[in-house]
Amino acid sequence: MSVMASVQRLAHWTMLLAGWQLGTRLDTDPEARAVRDHRQLSLFLRAEVSAIAGILIEKGVVSLEEFQDRVDVEAQRLDKDFEKRFPGWRSTDTGLETTDFERAMDVLRGFNR
Repeated sequence: MSVMASVQRLAHWTMLLAGWQLGTRLDTDPEARAVRDHRQLSLFLRAEVSAIAGILIEKGVVSLEEFQDRVDVEAQRLDKDFEKRFPGWRSTDTGLETTDFERAMDVLRGFNR
C-alpha cells in the first residue's frame, strides 16, 4: 500500500472518533468539523512520530531506553504545564483530582465564558 493510501485510510477513522466524542452530527456542523480536523491531525502526528522514533531506534541513533526515558521526561513536563494552566487540578495514577476546590471550580466556570 502506498503512503498516501495508508494515510487516507487512517483518516477515515476521524468521522467515527468525532461521533464517539460528540454524538452524530451533520458534516456541516462547525464543532464536529473542528473535532474531525483535530482528530485527523492527532492520528497523522501519532503515525509520523512513531515512524521517526522507529527509524531512529532501528538506525541506532537512539536506543529504545533513551527514547522511553525522554518520553517520560516530556510527559512529566507536559503534566506540570497542565497543572499550571488549570490551577486547582492535578493528575494522579487513577485520574484527575482537585487540589483546591475553589480554584478548580473557577477553571470549570471559565469553560463557559
